[in-house]
Amino acid sequence: MARPTIVVDSGIWKVYPTGRITVYGKDEFGLLFELGTGPERKRRFTRYSPLESKSTDAALAELTERQLLDFFHQSQPAWTSPEGGYGVR
Repeated sequence: MARPTIVVDSGIWKVYPTGRITVYGKDEFGLLFELGTGPERKRRFTRYSPLESKSTDAALAELTERQLLDFFHQSQPAWTSPEGGYGVR
């Protein structure tokens, strides 16, 4: 599956589901926004709850660019997030 991307301030951010899910499996998952590669990359995280129970890849594929932008603007930098390891910059 091709991963979605969004453009924010002329940077192309890749969007991935994170490996962390709740105990309910398909009710909520994390979204990772990543710009660049290597040690200079920027990462941001947020959570997403699809309306229907489905796989994370299927739920992510159904999100529109506008929805992904909204999630990006709600996201937090990796160093403030449990998915980002708190404090790792």
